[in-house]
Amino acid sequence: MFQSTFEHQAAQEAAGQINDIQFLRALLDDIRPHNASDIDNASKAIQALCFLLQQHPQFAFLLRNSLLRLLTEKNVISLYSDHGIQSDLGFFTEIYRRISHTLLPDVPDPRYLKDVFGQIFHQNSDANWVTAVPNTVWRDFIHTLAMAQGDPAQQAHCIQALKDALQVLSFRLSASGLDPELILQHEDLENNDSPFITQNIEIQSFLTLTETTADDIQHIYDVLRRCEHLTHEIRKANAKTGTSIALTALMQRMLQQIHRMQLVVDILHGLLLEHDVSDAITRLFKQLVYAECKKNNLSEYWRHNTELLALRVTENASHTGEHYIAQHRQEYFKLMRSAMGAGIIIALMAMFKIIVAGYHLPPLTEAILFSLNYGLGFVLIHLLHFTVATKQPAMTAATIAATIDDGGHDSKNIQNLVNIVAQTISSQTIAILGNVIVVIPVAILIDWLAVQYSGHHFITEAKAHMLLDTNNPLISLSVLYAAIAGVCLFLAGLIAGYHDNLAAYNRIPERIANLPRLQRWLGKERLLRISEYIRHNLGALAGNFYFGCLLGFASGLGIMLGLPLDIRHVTFVAAFSGYAFSALDFQLSYYLVGTAVLGIVLVATVNLLTSFGLAIYVAMKSRQVRYRHWKAFVLELLTSLYRHPGKFLLPPKKSELLLPPQKPDA
Repeated sequence: MFQSTFEHQAAQEAAGQINDIQFLRALLDDIRPHNASDIDNASKAIQALCFLLQQHPQFAFLLRNSLLRLLTEKNVISLYSDHGIQSDLGFFTEIYRRISHTLLPDVPDPRYLKDVFGQIFHQNSDANWVTAVPNTVWRDFIHTLAMAQGDPAQQAHCIQALKDALQVLSFRLSASGLDPELILQHEDLENNDSPFITQNIEIQSFLTLTETTADDIQHIYDVLRRCEHLTHEIRKANAKTGTSIALTALMQRMLQQIHRMQLVVDILHGLLLEHDVSDAITRLFKQLVYAECKKNNLSEYWRHNTELLALRVTENASHTGEHYIAQHRQEYFKLMRSAMGAGIIIALMAMFKIIVAGYHLPPLTEAILFSLNYGLGFVLIHLLHFTVATKQPAMTAATIAATIDDGGHDSKNIQNLVNIVAQTISSQTIAILGNVIVVIPVAILIDWLAVQYSGHHFITEAKAHMLLDTNNPLISLSVLYAAIAGVCLFLAGLIAGYHDNLAAYNRIPERIANLPRLQRWLGKERLLRISEYIRHNLGALAGNFYFGCLLGFASGLGIMLGLPLDIRHVTFVAAFSGYAFSALDFQLSYYLVGTAVLGIVLVATVNLLTSFGLAIYVAMKSRQVRYRHWKAFVLELLTSLYRHPGKFLLPPKKSELLLPPQKPDA
């Protein structure tokens, strides 16, 4: 298989018809497995090629010369400095580019190695098997090639190309470090001692050296590490000062540039000081192949930008999620009392909804009134420091994300995440209980007052049966509607994070505090207190109001679109059950009571699982957690649930949190 390809190349060279691209493409076709997931066959094919090259040095000579000719005759700078690094195009511009280039591919420019690279790795599936083949196999292949035995002039040209690429990356990093949006948030970056500026000065000095020592290389490593450290520090600071999608993308691109520069320095280090560079070359090679095969991939671009959007939402100054998590029993019972207070308001909100629905208004008018009822009611609950059940999971995305480090997802981070899940579930359980045990009696009390005042129940017997039937999971779509409400809960959490970030990034509290007219009307001190309240509560207020709007418009939207859209939230299901029980004078069959209780339990469960599942997904997506990390998280969660089920229902005492961790049994 390989031998015929080499013999054909030898014959072509003897005839003076050299075509290195065709040769390398044919060689890669011989290696490529029929199934891109068949890594074992791909590894064996590369190992077979290594054996052939060892047995036939003339074949190794042909392959080495072909590679060196491409590296010296083509422009390689763009391949090293562009491939695998996020572009600065806007979202829709990049979407358009990918679609248009998929439908009508670019004409390859033979002068640039990045285009030649695409002709060799011409199948999108190449990214799968090339990156999955173990690094040791690729390193053995590089050693077999013995590139050091090539023409010294060609090797010198390759080293110069790497230096040129390093210089280009250095200039781009300096420009990124002086981006106006970044300077606006961090003014000290304009100083001459900014690492993003000094790295360019140091690298320019390094590139002019006639002789390079290990200390020179180490100095460059130190400069780049300072840039990387500062980039991470800026990202952490953005969690307080707020961020934008453009700024988040800029920080991602800067990190990619720094990592690519470190990789190029790794290769230069080995080439200049005659060390083994096979590992660095392998890492760069895999990055370039992956970038080439995914350059027009829409799903890959969507996945990456979803992660950026998740970072945009979770990197904010909001601690809202922490307020919805009880870490010990004192907070646990405080949360219960808070939920009981919300039960009173929710019973009144359910009453107003029944009144509005009784007028049979046009769908749009009814949806607006439902939205205002829900939205203003939830805002009032927040202002009174009460808690709505199932609201907690959707508000904890930032808190969950904070338990996962950007640099890795080790067992400590996974355990922290499991603890957050346990605390949220226990908090959720007591909040649901607090809401339900109050909202039902209050609904019954309202109906009793209606009877005392008007002589008849608040709702008719037919309306009571209709309410019970719509919440009956055996004959209605209440479980589906509960999932839709869970999505609304999740979106409310994102909205809250977005507005907290918006307030911090645009410095809205500071701008309000400095409005001259408001200072005259309210006084500086009072206005300052108002601005501080906005700083800490804008996200929660917006999340609560828009959550109400989402709930209110769901059924109206379903009517207008002719789709089965509606919502079921556990607190309102419980309230409507209370009104129905009282309207029927508690003359209830076991079936009605059983299905009502079953409906409350199922709706609560689906509300929780949907909103919390989506919140965890966004939090882990924002930290680029992959399948293996999900698997470790699920295993750790199941293990903790089996060994310590109690902590998922009742948090530890406050005194127990202060005890040092016990060593596990041997």
